[in-house]
Amino acid sequence: MNKLFLVLVFLFTINLFSQNYEAIKKFDPARNPEQDLKNAVEYAQKTDKRILLDVGGEWCIWCHRIDSFVESHTGIKEFLNKHFVVVKVNYSKENKNEKFLSSYPEIPGFPHFFVLDSDGKLLHSQDTGKLEKGNDYDEEKFMEFLKKWAKSD
Repeated sequence: MNKLFLVLVFLFTINLFSQNYEAIKKFDPARNPEQDLKNAVEYAQKTDKRILLDVGGEWCIWCHRIDSFVESHTGIKEFLNKHFVVVKVNYSKENKNEKFLSSYPEIPGFPHFFVLDSDGKLLHSQDTGKLEKGNDYDEEKFMEFLKKWAKSD
């Protein structure tokens, strides 16, 4: 009986550690950013990644442009996924997430990035406007930003 119990505990533990972090794909006013960050920290610690808080809203055209930009640039998308856990934090009329965002520097515009270490400690606040080029984002500037803030191997 004890052996069966130990086998079941072992299988359950393996299942827990093999579960992947489910990235948040949209800015959702109903999400709990505190819990999302807690989940991201757990996953970042297991995978030795940094955390990228992406603050914006579904109302924000530049937020959609940044998502499209990442999706259409394979090198950037792969680098981002390899080195960062991305957490979308909603900022909208419905929910400004003021309590959560009050522990971070003031945001001058949207979208905005906060780079955190795997423990959730703030390392950098990034105005994404500095990564723009015309009506899109600049591939070189974007990759330079990611490489600068990715954890060293």
